[in-house]
Amino acid sequence: MSKTILFFGDSLTAGYGLPTSQAYPALIEERLKEKQYSYKVINAGLSGDTTAGGVYRIERWLHEPIDIFVLALGANDGLRGIPTRETSINLQTILDKVKRQHPEVKIILSGLEIPDIVPGRYAAEFRKLFRELALKNNISFIPFLLEGVAGMRHLNLQDGIHPNAAGQKLLAEHTWKVLEGLLSK
Repeated sequence: MSKTILFFGDSLTAGYGLPTSQAYPALIEERLKEKQYSYKVINAGLSGDTTAGGVYRIERWLHEPIDIFVLALGANDGLRGIPTRETSINLQTILDKVKRQHPEVKIILSGLEIPDIVPGRYAAEFRKLFRELALKNNISFIPFLLEGVAGMRHLNLQDGIHPNAAGQKLLAEHTWKVLEGLLSK
């Protein structure tokens, strides 16, 4: 019987500007098949989504069987300068809803960062909120999903924000390093 991994995120998860097969959840699914893990991957990435949108959108997925939940929301909050406290509360609400419906679920939180060029303390507070949530909830954590991709012109689409196919492969690598330890054959 196959298990389910739900990737819940924004355009980074959806693979904005690319065929769905090049988005990192699809690359993870390929690797799972190669290594003969029996998991189905659901890509619930929605371009433009914020954590506030995710609080309402998660309801649609809660009736699905979920064995591993990968939460990768918050990039659009950071780009819009939404207060970090609000982002943190929204992410916690999503985590609570998932845990309430699926008490045995294994969870991975994908951390995000915004450039330090943003004035004031916002960038530091934004980076810290993901670490604090991971610790508070005792869940697996990817420190920075876009590590080595953000700001690298050759790994992003022309907009300089969304990873291209090569960039998505790095997102898959970062995710796999954490995910692999949660898998069962």
